[in-house]
Amino acid sequence: MVRFFVLAVLLLLTSAVYAELEVRIEPRNDPARRNIEAYIGPISADSRQAMWRLARSSREQALSALQALGYYHARVRPRVTGSETEPVLVLEVTLGEPVLLDEVTLDITGAGRDTEYFSFPRSRYLMPGAQLHHGRYEDTKSLLENQALRYGYFSAEFLENRLLIDVDQYLADIILRYDTGERYRLGDVSFSDTPFDPDLLQRMVPFRPGVPYDSDLIAEFNRELLSSGYFEAVQVSAPPNLAVDNEIPVQVNLKARNQHTLGFGGGFSTDVGPRAKADWTQHWLNSRGHSRGAELELSGPRQKVSSWYQIPLTPPQSSHLRFFTGWQREDIDDTESESLVVGGLFQRRLDNGWNRSIGLRLEQERYSLGNDSGHSTLLIPSLGFQRTISDDTMDPSRGYSLMMDLQGAKEGIISDIDFVRLNMSAKGLYTLWDNHRFLARAQAGGIASNGFASVPASLRFFAGGDQSVRGYDYRTLAPTDDTGDRIGGRYLLATSAEYQYEFKPKWRVATFVDHGNAVDSWKDPMKTSAGVGIRWVSPVGPIRLDLARSVSDPDEGFRIHFSMGAEL
Repeated sequence: MVRFFVLAVLLLLTSAVYAELEVRIEPRNDPARRNIEAYIGPISADSRQAMWRLARSSREQALSALQALGYYHARVRPRVTGSETEPVLVLEVTLGEPVLLDEVTLDITGAGRDTEYFSFPRSRYLMPGAQLHHGRYEDTKSLLENQALRYGYFSAEFLENRLLIDVDQYLADIILRYDTGERYRLGDVSFSDTPFDPDLLQRMVPFRPGVPYDSDLIAEFNRELLSSGYFEAVQVSAPPNLAVDNEIPVQVNLKARNQHTLGFGGGFSTDVGPRAKADWTQHWLNSRGHSRGAELELSGPRQKVSSWYQIPLTPPQSSHLRFFTGWQREDIDDTESESLVVGGLFQRRLDNGWNRSIGLRLEQERYSLGNDSGHSTLLIPSLGFQRTISDDTMDPSRGYSLMMDLQGAKEGIISDIDFVRLNMSAKGLYTLWDNHRFLARAQAGGIASNGFASVPASLRFFAGGDQSVRGYDYRTLAPTDDTGDRIGGRYLLATSAEYQYEFKPKWRVATFVDHGNAVDSWKDPMKTSAGVGIRWVSPVGPIRLDLARSVSDPDEGFRIHFSMGAEL
């Protein structure tokens, strides 16, 4: 109600501003009217006589506004109407014939002449016969200058820039001759004092000395340094005035972040109930940029503690080697497991934007699945790819996320069994007309093994829950043994289609359909559920509350699902 009241007041004030100015154009021309109103701006007068004193300057401004659009033969007749205390200035405008372009010359010389940076498609607004428009002429000049600044043509200049108007003949000529000069290059990179080795810093530079200047390259370098996790503040600059023989030295001012951070958090979801989390990170522990950390997670069904040590590679901001170890215990319905793991992971962000991880870990696990129990030792190599593209990290309006994880083991090479496990997922989000959102996700996986009965619980597939098939409790969709206990499946399929409508900022209603199951054969039946929900984009992240019911098993009744986190 308050928002509606504020909007109504603003509309009334806007109307009041132009209530004292009325522009009438013959023939009707809305762009010309808006340009006149923008030139003149708000006017006010407390009497008719005072308004007449504004009439002359307003008329001149209106003529200038019309000439900017090519109307050099327009006539503007002012008059004052309204009461003595509420006068209105009326401008009656006759446009006349506009000035048209006759000859248009756009000539580029210099080193940038044949480059894509200065190869502009010829606009229909800047061709012979088009109506003169001063704004488009100025835009073309600005575009040339902006391209020169972006791509390092710092000595570029206009040899000639003229707009010749023959008012009597209703014709105009445009002459733009632009010399780009030579393109400047980026030189050596120097850093301010930091606790880090110069070699580590130089390995972060994404270009070699002598590369052609590109302002996007400078901006990317700035972002990469910030993303490294070592610095609190970063400023990268390449001042052209310091260039020697067209080579610009690059200067980087850095402020190292605090070495240690300690974080505590908590949350709740219907999958695992309340949970608490603590983590400690030492972002750099020596001049070579090594880092380390530890994490603790506690919830009813899961307890986990882990630590890691990371060594930066080249480039350090997107490539590293991480060693890790951890212990985890899970007790979920019919499944109990306790595992100890130690391993290493080589992670790198590829040039195409994908994050690749190559790992090797040794994992020991004790588990019980229904009435069955076992102990496994596995040496597991792994390969993973992940990529997320979105327009916002916390609350995106569009984007997608893709993930693939492949791992396996070979019996006799420390491992008890042979297996290959593939898990893939995809999510997509698209928004139409600002408040209609469409979200889809799919996850599929499978295990090939010569001894599936010995595959530990942590590697088997289960479905159901907040992030899987809603309408079912967490991990309650899975094959069962003779006693009815869930023991996990060879294959997994979980898909979802969801529509959200934003009825007020940060608040959305949703409806969805989920489909999938964890099975031992693709011929086994899938489960389908449907439901409704509400979404709130809170200051700490999106919060989701869903009410879902199984379509396949109506006797399951309704399930409430509560979760937090970004959509992608």
